[in-house]
Amino acid sequence: MANIHRRPSWAIADTLATPEAVFLNRRTLMRSMGLGALSAGAMVAGIRSGRAQDADPTADLYPARRNEAYTLDRDLTPEDINANYNNFYEYGTQKEIAEAAQALRTRPWEIAIGGLVETPITIGIDDLVRRIPLETRLYRHRCVEAWSMTIPWSGFPMKALLDIARPQASAKFLRFETFLDPEMAPGQNSFLYPWPYIEGVTIAEAANDLAFMVTGAYDKPVARQHGAPLRVALPWKYGFKSIKSIRKIDFVEERPVGLWEAIQPSEYGFWANVNPDVPHPRWSQATERVLHTGERVPTQIYNGYGEQVAGLYAGMDDQLLYM
Repeated sequence: MANIHRRPSWAIADTLATPEAVFLNRRTLMRSMGLGALSAGAMVAGIRSGRAQDADPTADLYPARRNEAYTLDRDLTPEDINANYNNFYEYGTQKEIAEAAQALRTRPWEIAIGGLVETPITIGIDDLVRRIPLETRLYRHRCVEAWSMTIPWSGFPMKALLDIARPQASAKFLRFETFLDPEMAPGQNSFLYPWPYIEGVTIAEAANDLAFMVTGAYDKPVARQHGAPLRVALPWKYGFKSIKSIRKIDFVEERPVGLWEAIQPSEYGFWANVNPDVPHPRWSQATERVLHTGERVPTQIYNGYGEQVAGLYAGMDDQLLYM
């Protein structure tokens, strides 16, 4: 019997997934981003950060093969905008973090995979990305702050980690942990945050096809301000769940408490699934601001990926699934 491929409800023709060329002068660009005070230095830093990745030992793996199953209903965010509007609290609270984030040393970089697994391992990032075939996917990104991007991430499915680690039956969650180096990342000297950054997902979420481990973006190794050399992309959740610069992955029985949940659990819960009908305590989530156009558009349940992930939460009405 022939396999029948049913295009998901959020997918459209490939011709619509490729953005037209964007030629904006600096003033128009600032207006479309809603940044106002964005400096020329930050823009140059974004370009420089892309060049800084050219020496990456895995640069030959990009561009990675495009997975045509993942496409978009809006244009991609231009790289220069994406590179200069980021959250990376290890380097400061401002959005124009690109220049400061260049202090992140991405080599040598090892990831420890352990906990409730058959055989714990520690593997270098260069060995990991050559062990698992890479692909490129077009994903939405929705921040809890009610702005959004669209990004061509490259990497591998998170479920590949399950194949490598071979978790024990008692493992219920994946716990991710970033680096801890206050000398390299001055933001980690702040007593306001319980460093290092920690986040987690369930085993079922990790096994979902959408859960993605990011090693690249825009056809090259991922930039430092985006969380080089390894980060998470969970497109149906708010962005704070997509932890950056991962050093450690543990399979655990107890549900992890993320950094933001530890700070304010009434505002940043474990699940953090996008829902327009559940406001953040301090602002509405009904709409989102598309960064590269400045347009405000309606937010979609699960960020438009409900067909793929809603089943993960069946029968969990007693859980605070959205905030």
